[in-house]
Amino acid sequence: MTTKRALILAGGGIAGIGWETGILRGIADEAPDTARALLSSDVLVGTSAGSTVAAQISSPMSLEELFERQIGDISSEIDSGADFDAITALFMSAVAQPGEVTEKLQRIGAVALDAPTVPESVRRKVIEGRLPSHDWPAQDLRITAIDTATGELAVFTASSGVPLVDAVAASCAVPGTWPPVTIGDKRYMDGGVSSSVHTAVADDCATAVVLVPASATAPSPFSSGTAAEVEAFGARTFAVFADDASLAAFGPNLLDPRCRRPSTLAGREQGRRVAAAVTEFLG
Repeated sequence: MTTKRALILAGGGIAGIGWETGILRGIADEAPDTARALLSSDVLVGTSAGSTVAAQISSPMSLEELFERQIGDISSEIDSGADFDAITALFMSAVAQPGEVTEKLQRIGAVALDAPTVPESVRRKVIEGRLPSHDWPAQDLRITAIDTATGELAVFTASSGVPLVDAVAASCAVPGTWPPVTIGDKRYMDGGVSSSVHTAVADDCATAVVLVPASATAPSPFSSGTAAEVEAFGARTFAVFADDASLAAFGPNLLDPRCRRPSTLAGREQGRRVAAAVTEFLG
């Protein structure tokens, strides 16, 4: 019987990176041992924004330093100028068309490949700036992305032979916003296109804490909702969804660099509020 514990970090744009960092920092304020337990989880699963945070917290940089970077004035982030509502419409249009899930994801992949974006090299520098270390950690880090050609899920780990920066860049390659990432002879897009949590990637774990920078009622394109995905996961699971104050701090565009600081601060406040519940769960 497995006793492994997972920390699953969901997608949510620049707002999500700040919020998840803030949640962990807020938990550390109230329950340092609980925060240490989360950071030292046996398995880290990161999707999109969550891939960035998972790579950051498994680096040598402290949580305090990561938090300060999120609220500081210096940032490598750039504004894509993408319309968040248009991206959402793209997803819903693909979902509405007939076909298997992989066929729908292939359609999204085709749009991602054709969309005008910054060059891959420019986007890669942004990801390089996000990550304190460009080396895979000793911790079991699992990063999700989607193959644009097949629509299939890829899970990158230290044994995949893929540079950490490229794995994170692939997981964060929002279709229509950022260029798909070339790894070998394949192109990959955002892991959050099919699911923001990908709980099944941690199916060898008995316990999981899931951080989701979205409402508990937020829809999921290929399921009945993210909350339902989390609930259906076989492990004993505790999920933290963004509360009303955090959602307000995100603003209308989760990809806007200007939401970074308010999302991080709101996450810290919410982290303080949920610390006792997370502590009791891990008990």
